[in-house]
Amino acid sequence: MRSEPSRSIILIVDDEPDLREVVAELLEMEDYTVLQAANGQAALEVLASQPQPCLVLLDLMMPVMDGHEFLHRLRQDERHRELPVLMLTAHFSAKAPPGTVGLLRKPVDIAELLTMVARHCRAA
Repeated sequence: MRSEPSRSIILIVDDEPDLREVVAELLEMEDYTVLQAANGQAALEVLASQPQPCLVLLDLMMPVMDGHEFLHRLRQDERHRELPVLMLTAHFSAKAPPGTVGLLRKPVDIAELLTMVARHCRAA
């Protein structure tokens, strides 16, 4: 059975705790619920134990499991195949990988981030 995504939960997957906290606070001020993971493996564990989010904000470069491997595993799982993923990266030359809804460069433009989030989620 496939669970419907919660329209107000966002999962942030990034190995930089300060960045995760700042983005989480910003989204929480906009009435979103935020889940956090420090790498792709931890994010898969969060997805297995929590309601499905409406969007994943995913860093590319992380230890343990990077964003590319996480995205590959996510798309192999029937439950999460259609889950929107927005890439966040500091790499200037990076392009949005197939299977994502876009790419934002760090430092993240707050207005652009909120616009992209609002396309996939609704605040509580």
